[in-house]
Amino acid sequence: HLFKTFNFAATNVMFFVVGMILFSSTVLMPQFLQTLMGYTAQIAGLVLSAGALVLLFTMPVVGQLASRVQARYLLAVGWAGLLVGMYVSYNWVNLYVSFGSATWVRVLQFIPLGFVFVPLNVAGYIGLAPEKTNAAAGLMNFMRNIGQSVGTSAVTTLIARRSQYHQSILAEHSASGGFDAAIQALAAQLARAGMSVHDAGQQALGRLYGLVQAQAATLAYVDVFWLLAAFSALMFFCSFLLKPNKPGGASVSMH
Repeated sequence: HLFKTFNFAATNVMFFVVGMILFSSTVLMPQFLQTLMGYTAQIAGLVLSAGALVLLFTMPVVGQLASRVQARYLLAVGWAGLLVGMYVSYNWVNLYVSFGSATWVRVLQFIPLGFVFVPLNVAGYIGLAPEKTNAAAGLMNFMRNIGQSVGTSAVTTLIARRSQYHQSILAEHSASGGFDAAIQALAAQLARAGMSVHDAGQQALGRLYGLVQAQAATLAYVDVFWLLAAFSALMFFCSFLLKPNKPGGASVSMH
């Protein structure tokens, strides 16, 4: 019956989406860096840690702003920031990114999260009786955790399926003269390096196939980041449908 309150129902949907986006990006970044860029788990972890450090500074700032600005407006800023972060990630994904650029992209992904989590807690309790806050907090945490689980499962499945799709599209170009010329040129280089003609041809074909697989996987990551940006854009517009709160008024305990 708590979901009959519009703000509570809407913020639970947003908790689900932010959980999905947060954990999806947390899964995507190290997976991309380790499988396609050759990063070790330690170096990929260093990329992720930069975003968490930024969140330590933004959360207190948003907490102060929440006492002066309506929660729905802060939420709109947060979702707009996530939209920008996912769009930058969408344009960033390629096989030539540096450690520094990957770190900055992770920072951009995490800066808006403080503008989402804090206002969501505030907006979710609008219209609820004080004795319902504990039950409401439990449901909010539940929805966020479900979103994290669904997001992780969904993006890993999407990466696999979109990689297969893009590989089938890229493979259509293997019948072109340019593809044959590339194989012959690479085989010639390998033969000059000491390989037999047969082994050089097989090695050249295998290397180009590996390149096609890497490019197909990269395009799959691009698709997923685009989808996360679309979810963020939808939540941005939904933020303005929430009922306004009175900044600086009576507060409820955050969970």
